[in-house]
Amino acid sequence: MWAPYAFIAPFYVLYVLFMIVPILVACGLSLTEWVGLGTPKFVGLRNFLDLARDTSFHTALANSTLYVLVSVFVVVPCALLLAQALHTRGLRARDLFRVTFFVPMVLSPIVIALVYSLLLDTQYGLVNSVLKALFGGGGVDWIGDPDWAKSTVAVVVLWRWVGYLTIFFLAALQAVPRDLYEAAELDGAGAIRSFFTVTLPSIQPVTAFVVVTSFIGAAQLFDEPYLITNGGPGEATLSVAMFVYRAAFQRQQFGYAAAAGLVLFVVVFAVSQLLNRLLAIGRAE
Repeated sequence: MWAPYAFIAPFYVLYVLFMIVPILVACGLSLTEWVGLGTPKFVGLRNFLDLARDTSFHTALANSTLYVLVSVFVVVPCALLLAQALHTRGLRARDLFRVTFFVPMVLSPIVIALVYSLLLDTQYGLVNSVLKALFGGGGVDWIGDPDWAKSTVAVVVLWRWVGYLTIFFLAALQAVPRDLYEAAELDGAGAIRSFFTVTLPSIQPVTAFVVVTSFIGAAQLFDEPYLITNGGPGEATLSVAMFVYRAAFQRQQFGYAAAAGLVLFVVVFAVSQLLNRLLAIGRAE
């Protein structure tokens, strides 16, 4: 009688220990003022009220929103189009292209940051050297200029994640029955019409999954802005995850950091649930 519960118990034990307990601890810590040592001082909702007035947190929210928009409306469509191209019949060296686009995902973020720092160096970077040779001028401050820094982080996010998401779309495209395309051809549908009437509806569940996971990953973005721009110049590329890191480990404001992390968790959870409903994830047809 107890055998089924014994088999599923490890999942729930781990879920409680590594998900529920940390969330409850963060909720309690967000109501305190604590520097990492001694006894936390209860301050109620003061941390959340301070966050509402903190311009740095507002900037971090705006930047994270930008990263989310880039991830959902640029990275996901590029991954879909790339997967469609790689799925084309007769494409030579298909496996080589697949591996090439997936390589950025398995590289260490530190290696990626180092390579892009060398490529985008204002004085000696390869990108500026090519631009100077072709168009002249003094080059672009890719990391030091606030607007260009945002674009740089967005490009790195695109380069790193598009190949990873392409794998999901490729798997979905391979599962679409060829009969549907043949029926569309008999009805006079061309490649573009077949894409919108056959491909997109057939891979809708995978597309919904990719959109939600891309949103969650972009909302929690940390590696790229931290390693490439360190959130700068100023706070031009500061993400909410970086804001939490700075509050906790640079200023030792652990209660304040917990409050910011809890706000991020609530926003991500709420929007994810909304996307689940809009995209009908897990809903029977």
